[in-house]
Amino acid sequence: MSESRTQKTFLNARVNFIFYFLTLLIAFVSRKIFLSNLGDDFIGLTGTLSSILGFLNLAELGIATSIAVLLYKPIFNKDRQQINEIISVFGYIYSIIGKGILCIGIILSAFLPLIFEKTTMPLGIVFFAYYSYLTSSLLSYFINYKQILLGADQRNYVITAYYQTSLITKNIIQLLLCYYTHNYYLWVIIELSFSIVYSCLLNWKIKQVYPWLVSDLKLGRKLFKKYPEIVVKTKQVFVQRVAATILTQTTTPLIYAYSTLQIVAYYGNYVMLIEKGAQIINMTMSGANAGIGNLIAEGNKERILSVFWELRAFRYWGAFVLVFSFYYFIEPFIRIWLGPEYILDRYLLIIILLNIFIGQTRVIVMGFLNGYGLFKDTWSPVVEACINIGCAVGLGRLMGIGGVLLGTTISLVLIICLWKPYFLYKEGFQMSVVSYWVKTFRYFLISLGVWFMLDYGLVPKLCLEEISSFTQLLVPILVLVPIYSILTWLGYYYGASGMKDFTKRLYAFFIKR
Repeated sequence: MSESRTQKTFLNARVNFIFYFLTLLIAFVSRKIFLSNLGDDFIGLTGTLSSILGFLNLAELGIATSIAVLLYKPIFNKDRQQINEIISVFGYIYSIIGKGILCIGIILSAFLPLIFEKTTMPLGIVFFAYYSYLTSSLLSYFINYKQILLGADQRNYVITAYYQTSLITKNIIQLLLCYYTHNYYLWVIIELSFSIVYSCLLNWKIKQVYPWLVSDLKLGRKLFKKYPEIVVKTKQVFVQRVAATILTQTTTPLIYAYSTLQIVAYYGNYVMLIEKGAQIINMTMSGANAGIGNLIAEGNKERILSVFWELRAFRYWGAFVLVFSFYYFIEPFIRIWLGPEYILDRYLLIIILLNIFIGQTRVIVMGFLNGYGLFKDTWSPVVEACINIGCAVGLGRLMGIGGVLLGTTISLVLIICLWKPYFLYKEGFQMSVVSYWVKTFRYFLISLGVWFMLDYGLVPKLCLEEISSFTQLLVPILVLVPIYSILTWLGYYYGASGMKDFTKRLYAFFIKR
């Protein structure tokens, strides 16, 4: 990455870090109050509705990904006319999709009484929450679509600042109203209101950053045929998005099918905590995908491979630190935070962490596939979706929630872990994938070696099962996690590819500049 790309990447990370710590405490406090005052069923309802509506976003077809690839070159060349044309075409397509989602959403609402026949929640709040979430989703298609330019231009920090500010304010108001009124409808009204406020503020900011940007939907309709690659790439990306949506959106409904909304809420607590931890890693590399696209456009194969392994090393290090930390500390945290009744079986935690690990380590491979525009392996997501649903349904009947989660694991291992790296090396890097597995094996060897060493020597001395307060929990976290992080970083630096170059880049950016 050039210095400008590096600067934008770390600027995105800096803004993300600031808002991360601002929202972290609010998220934990609000979750506790929401569960206590609104109940497990309502929180499970909102999670399930979000997942159901996520399926409607399949109508987006992956157009945003195709458009982002088209924007890299004109942004680099500062071709404002072409940028305006592409955004106009994007707006035109999104307006059609938005209308389609609205129609499908209305039809789907007729089945809500059947979907939620097991719940004790009044149907009035179910319908009200559903249509509020649907309205919020439609804002992305009719109002917020211009934000794609910020992402392609590595200015995600603008989106983050406005979104997180809106989110913090919304959560505080919801928290207060929930505590004093216990009213479901007020909670949902605030949720919808702030989606609208965020949309207005974001578009105002986009006008400030790009005062020359003009989106004309009528012009977009006329220019649609000028960009045939949108149709080609969109068809390929659509199939890819089907698998991604199935993986992310079927889990919660299937868990509900084999359990209750209460278990959905318990599972949601685990996912929320782990995702908060994962955000630390994700926000560090926020905006990197646009940088990857620009890097690949330069065509320097040696540099492309070097940056790939830099990012790969950091992602593996971060994923192992994340999984290591939550393996030991999530259960004591939940026990203190919500109570021992909210703790799931240990084997479920292991499966959840395994899926999160694969999700974290897949990012770089998928980022380079996107940068190369390699979406043509349309068979792989179809197979992935079939494996995921088939295994989740079959194992769910035998094992309940554990079987549903294992279905996701099996599909991720076969397609994401095995096929995608092979496809990238064959079609993108045009070299043997053997070197990939040799280097990746070193990450596992080092990370697991340090893990077993600490598990055998240090962990038993911390007496984690006796912890009964956040103060007591803080001490072992501040001891164990930094030791594991430092030892694995050093192990990667001296024994694995990429980390040495990544460390030098960090040193040059933060120390020498």
